[in-house]
Amino acid sequence: MPAPPPAEKTCAICGRRFTWRKRWAAVWDEIRTCSARCRGLRLGETDRALERTLLELLARRGRDPTLCPSEVARAVRPEDWRDWMERTRMAARRLVARGEVRILQGGRVVDPSTARGPIRIGRA
Repeated sequence: MPAPPPAEKTCAICGRRFTWRKRWAAVWDEIRTCSARCRGLRLGETDRALERTLLELLARRGRDPTLCPSEVARAVRPEDWRDWMERTRMAARRLVARGEVRILQGGRVVDPSTARGPIRIGRA
């Protein structure tokens, strides 16, 4: 009898966790994204720049070892940073999935898949 598939995965685009669905039973190993929206998105150079910049800013942080996603978005896209806030949060979630950072709210580590509202990003 084959082993059951893992119950959940992390989306390669948005970094959120998603769970196994019966309709995916035959292709579960090939599923990489959580939704049609994420399937339509591709990670581009700006997404990679967001990840790199986030890690660089954290490495340079002295007293305050966390930063706001807006700091990262402003560093990468100063002219239209507000439009890139969700992509910055997505970059942070991908880095959480890789174990490189953590997401905090009110000074406590939170689940990036369910966190709503203002967040801070800190070293793992």
